[in-house]
Amino acid sequence: MSNELQKGLEAALKLAPVVPVMVIENVKDAVPLARALVSGGLPVLEITLRTEAALECIRAIVAEVEGAVIGSGTVLTPQQLRDSRKAGCTFAVSPGSTGKLLGAAEDEDIALLPGGVTASECMALLEWGYTIQKFFPAEPAGGAPYLSSLASPLPQVKFCPTGGISPALAPNYLKLSNVITVGGSWMIPKTLIAAGDWAGIEKLAREASTLK
Repeated sequence: MSNELQKGLEAALKLAPVVPVMVIENVKDAVPLARALVSGGLPVLEITLRTEAALECIRAIVAEVEGAVIGSGTVLTPQQLRDSRKAGCTFAVSPGSTGKLLGAAEDEDIALLPGGVTASECMALLEWGYTIQKFFPAEPAGGAPYLSSLASPLPQVKFCPTGGISPALAPNYLKLSNVITVGGSWMIPKTLIAAGDWAGIEKLAREASTLK
């Protein structure tokens, strides 16, 4: 990935301490949900490609939600990477990495945030030029203590840990020198989405935006 894309991704991830990781089932929820999160101080949004509506949701948010920085999530294939770029995403997030996906990212004008957990995986991504990586699944993989242990041998890598992180656990990650931001979904509970309680989601987002 080019240095320019990498710098842009780093700048985006630094906008807030938490990136909401969103699984949106209905397109009608996409814009009001995104507006609530942005209004609450969380402008960087990851919409996972786990639903049939995901790309349509992304296009709607890109078109209608001012101030939102949109990324796609659960990007597993070169085609999903291309689809993300065409939908207007600024970045794409993958739980891991493959040679095919990393190769495709070389040809696409979109920043990729690939996942690395072990030292070997992180080193392999460094060889491709990725100094910013996703750490997933964060809690099951060893949590903040594990991630902290990677800082000394791999100081050039900065992470966005995601997976099992709660408001109580987030500060343990955010205080680490090798963490830029964390990913989480606690501020978008399904019950509030189903109820259309956008004010409730905005409140949770505002609380998350003050974490450090």
